[in-house]
Amino acid sequence: MIVPFLDLKKQISSIRHEIDLAVKRVINSASFIQGKEVGIFEKEFSKLIGVPYTVSVGNGTDALFIALKSLGVGRGDEVITAANSFIATAEAITATGAKVVFADVCADSYNINPDDVERKISGKTKVIVPVHLFGQMADMDKVVKIAGNNKIFVVEDAAQAHLSRYKERSGAWRIAGSFGSMAIFSFYPGKNLGAFGDAGAIVTDDIELANKAKMFANHGRLSKFKHEFEGFNSRMDSIQAAVLNVKINYLSRWNENRKKVALKYLDCLKDVTQIKLPEVSENCDPVWHLFVIRAEKRDKLQSFLKANGISTGIHYPVALPNLPAYKYLKHKPEDFPVASSLAKQILSLPLFPEMTNQQIEFVCSNIKKFYTQK
Repeated sequence: MIVPFLDLKKQISSIRHEIDLAVKRVINSASFIQGKEVGIFEKEFSKLIGVPYTVSVGNGTDALFIALKSLGVGRGDEVITAANSFIATAEAITATGAKVVFADVCADSYNINPDDVERKISGKTKVIVPVHLFGQMADMDKVVKIAGNNKIFVVEDAAQAHLSRYKERSGAWRIAGSFGSMAIFSFYPGKNLGAFGDAGAIVTDDIELANKAKMFANHGRLSKFKHEFEGFNSRMDSIQAAVLNVKINYLSRWNENRKKVALKYLDCLKDVTQIKLPEVSENCDPVWHLFVIRAEKRDKLQSFLKANGISTGIHYPVALPNLPAYKYLKHKPEDFPVASSLAKQILSLPLFPEMTNQQIEFVCSNIKKFYTQK
């Protein structure tokens, strides 16, 4: 049996007819940039998240950069984010001219550690960017409280958390993207809601921030030749919007299927003492973008699974502060003990909505076989 890490072909084949019709509509309209499909997507995505304004952009990295610029982030400012994430989060911060400040992550959720965030706040801190990693939300009660106490902004990086939920202390459930002043999403093809190329979005409940983000993304203008300032060019194209308009109708179902896969993994692997399974906080309802274990002999296990037809990933093999790109910050691995140790242990198992029980059982049996072989 061959088990891919992700099977986009299987997903696409199930909705191919709808996709073909949607793309054909765009081609027939010859409106390829900011056409009707883009407007429809922005409206539908806002309804989905429960936030009134969505600004579509070219990709998730641009979304974070534009959100930060809309909040006035620039040279002399500091922005705090998680030490365990993809570099896009950090490089978008640096691109604004601000200094990226890393906070360590929690050993259970792998999300940003609010206590370390609080320690890293300085007089220059302007924004906290919690990353809702692997589909589970960060501890937003604590993050929002810390931000409020210090009068700084929160911008959620929800690129891996489409429809993930968090239960506030009040008992109310809220969706990822509805906590911060702004939030960003990526629609990279491998995301829970993915386009057929790069695409992203910013959401906010502030009309002034929404308009500013829209202007930054479109050459500093709201109307054709009325440029209020120098902006950028980051616009979602109509074909990507058309694809997303089809797939958005399936997102909840796909997320439920992901949850079923995750629960099957948790049950099948519960007795394997050499691995640590993902922990889900009681106030979180994750969407399982990734299923990440911590494994003894991680590299050998990955090689064994590959030899048996099972694709896996490592998210992420080097903690951000330890990358060559951030050598200038002069961090040591021990400055971020949790993130640095995770990088040596974590392994992402195959997980996609169309995954069969037979595939899950095959993965689990091979993991057990690895740890029981002589």
